[in-house]
Amino acid sequence: MRLRRDWVILGGVNPARFQGKQNRRVAATALAMLASACMLAACASNGALRAHRAQQNTAVVLAFLDTVFNKHEVEQAFRLYVGGSYRQHNPNVADGVDGAVRALTRLTHETFPELHQEVKRTVAQGDLVAVHSRYVPTAADRERGTGQAAVDIFRLERGKIVEHWDVLQDIPDKSANDNSMF
Repeated sequence: MRLRRDWVILGGVNPARFQGKQNRRVAATALAMLASACMLAACASNGALRAHRAQQNTAVVLAFLDTVFNKHEVEQAFRLYVGGSYRQHNPNVADGVDGAVRALTRLTHETFPELHQEVKRTVAQGDLVAVHSRYVPTAADRERGTGQAAVDIFRLERGKIVEHWDVLQDIPDKSANDNSMF
């Protein structure tokens, strides 16, 4: 079996057949048009690629949060979804994987063993994913509609979480307005 060496991208036309000035101009024009079409397709696919990567990053973050705060499997979450060089920006948690695992294990197993997270919305751009959610420490908080409103921001590299920031605010029993925190 012999492989064909024609330019597949030119629809099977053999460039050696273009000999004369006119034919070379036609070939150059066709090649320029093809290059332009490829560049346009690359731009469109680059946007699609960014959107796909944002979706993948969001899925990683949501799986991580569910594993930590709803399943309380902290070590498993870090093993599956966090990179080796993890930076923590919460001033109450030690930097690195070990410090975060210790703090989150203590939080989910000792301090608030009923802790649950309700994700309200996500926003992703580039390598960042932000999650707006409600942390509910106890069943009583769930019934009262209290807990904490939070925004967690994660940075990912190669599909793994490598950095985390968060801001938390207690949800009061009464509000000065009728708007929800979510």
